[in-house]
Order: sequence, then structure tokens, then C-alpha cells
Amino acid sequence: MNINELFSLKGKMVLISGAAGILGPVFCEAMAQAGANIAMVDLEESTIMAKKLSVTYGIKAKAYAFDLRNHNQINEFIDLVENDMGPIDILHMNAATKGEDLKKFFAPDEDYDLDTWREIMNVNLDSAFVIAIAVGKRMVKRNIGNIILTGSIYGQMGPDQRIYQGSQYLGQEIRSPAVYSASKAGLAGLARHLAAMWGGDGVRVNVLVPGGVSSGQNEVFEKKYSDRIPMGRMAKREEMAGTIIFLASDASSYITGQIIAVDGGLGCW
Repeated sequence: MNINELFSLKGKMVLISGAAGILGPVFCEAMAQAGANIAMVDLEESTIMAKKLSVTYGIKAKAYAFDLRNHNQINEFIDLVENDMGPIDILHMNAATKGEDLKKFFAPDEDYDLDTWREIMNVNLDSAFVIAIAVGKRMVKRNIGNIILTGSIYGQMGPDQRIYQGSQYLGQEIRSPAVYSASKAGLAGLARHLAAMWGGDGVRVNVLVPGGVSSGQNEVFEKKYSDRIPMGRMAKREEMAGTIIFLASDASSYITGQIIAVDGGLGCW
């Protein structure tokens, strides 16, 4: 057994959605550094980042602009990616949305607009299901594959509403709405279902659950959130890199259907 080889992604082809989001660039760089070739998917092409990864790490990285809500075009899109890059070895469904209107996203649950609910669910959960099935059935035919979903602590526990009193995100008063919790909890259920269904076909499915990551919240939020964490602080984006490599690599070859939290100890209270 060679530990370095266990964690290597050399020659693997990764498709990652939400590549330009809060954590997407960290995930992409970590996998590129581990040797993977990467198809980077977001609403807009991240061509600059793709070129940087290619030059820096000597891998193949290509950016794709695709709206995950176009469910009827998923198979055509996967064909395009695999024709360009080769068969997908690792699918990382990392995309999530707060919708087009932050005020509507953060609205009180009792006043929540169902169109906004459906907009969030469409990206966070529906698209994860549609793409996981489209890619997973190809993996099943090859008898090998790895699917990782990005979940949330609020898919595992209810949000502490006290944290949000006086808290802001990019100048907007915030809360954690029910649609976010429901969509992320749905990912956990989806992962367990697919892991059980495809376990005998060589396809693994797991969920990475990041804790709160500093990404534009005000000081009030950061202090209140940090006070809830045994480690006493919010996560740094790069602290998600080690776990994504673990889940993507053969180091986790006997792990499937699991929800892996990187939350500074929040879940142990």
C-alpha cells in the first residue's frame, strides 16, 4: 500500500458543478493539484481559472457554461463533456443557489413565496438528482465511479435562530430559510439511496458537509456563529480541500452512503 497513491487523482476526470462559487475554486484547485483533469461547470465559463489550473498543475481543465435547470439537456451536455474530456470518473455536485432575489430568499418562512421555493429546489436538489442519474448510469455500465454531493450542516440540524439577530450577508439582513434546510437534507437522503442502489455496481456516493465558511457575513454573524463552534471560529475555505480529496480518491474506497461533516465540532454539541 502506497499512501501517496491512495490520495492521488492522477488521470481521473472530474466534473464539478458550481465551480466558480464560494467553495468551487478551492475544490477545483485541490483536485488539480492531486492530478485530476477537470470539467468546470457554472452559469458562466471560468476560462481564466481553467487556464491557470492547466498551466500550474499540468492537467487538462476546461470551463463549461451550463444552466443546471435545463434538465432536458443534461444527457446532451454530459455527452459533450465526455467527448471533450473522456469518461467522468468523479462527479462533484457542488452547485447551490440563493435565487435571483436575495430578499425573497431570506424572507420569513410564513411569508415564503412558493416560486422562490421551487427556484431553490430546482438547483439545489432537482438538478443534483437529474445529473447524478445521468452520470451514474454511465458509471454503472463501466462498473466504477464516484459521486460527491456538497451538503450543509443545516441539512443535518436546525439553524440556531439566535445567530441571525443583527446578522447580515453582503449588506442584506439574513436568516436560514426552510427551503435551504430541506434541499440540503434531501441531498443526504439522495446520497444514501443512490449508494444503496449502486453499491454493487462499483459506484460510491457520499456527502461533504461544510460548516459555516466566512464569505461576506458581517462581524455580528461571525462572532455569534463562532461562539457556537467548539473550535471557536468559522471555517476557512481551504479547510475543505483535504476532505474532498479523501472522498474523491481511493483513500475512501470502502466508504459510501456517508455524510462527512467538516464543521469545527458543531455536530458534537
